[in-house]
Amino acid sequence: MRIDIITVLPELLVSPFEHSILKRAREKGLLEVNVVNLRDYSTFNHKQVDDYQFGGGAGMVMMVEPIFNCIQALKKDRTVDEVIYLTPDGERFNQKTANQLSLKNDLILLCGHYKGVDERVRQHLITREISIGDYVLSGGELAAAVLVDALGRLLPGVLNDETSALFDSFQDDLLAPPVYTRPASFNGWEVPDVLLSGHAAKIEDWRHEQALSKTLERRPDLLHEN
Repeated sequence: MRIDIITVLPELLVSPFEHSILKRAREKGLLEVNVVNLRDYSTFNHKQVDDYQFGGGAGMVMMVEPIFNCIQALKKDRTVDEVIYLTPDGERFNQKTANQLSLKNDLILLCGHYKGVDERVRQHLITREISIGDYVLSGGELAAAVLVDALGRLLPGVLNDETSALFDSFQDDLLAPPVYTRPASFNGWEVPDVLLSGHAAKIEDWRHEQALSKTLERRPDLLHEN
């Protein structure tokens, strides 16, 4: 999978992809992440990419021309599956969306900044708009990092145990059940006997029951949606 991230602050996206799972994914050649500086596509002498709003109002707006130039350059000689704009008023990002996007081969992510982008970008250049939550960040860079992390770990061969992602919270519209490791007894706090039984069917039943109980307690909306 290839992901290009268009940003006015490329330095914000250096660290997230240089560690842990995403680093291994890149080293294995399973995930290619390119951080693209939007200012490189500005036709202004000072690499300007934003301007005042028509009609007045507080906040600068990212201009359509450099974004158009950048996307056209990135799409040259390749097929891009989605051009995604990270914005608070986009569709809410969830595990289902992550699963869908992880099957794509080539994505472009546009990080919003300032007051947002010229509406013509959204009308003519963007194929999908995504929000990671009902709150506003200073820019789309952190949202882009979240998106890449969520997709990258789903790619075949990225996780050491590929079945691990199948049991994450939200994969089956349930929260993940409790997990334990050694020691079996600590400070009088015991691991449930069923997990030490070696009985695979009973363990699976226990985990499913715990997932249902946890979801009902913490996120009953997930159960009501199905």
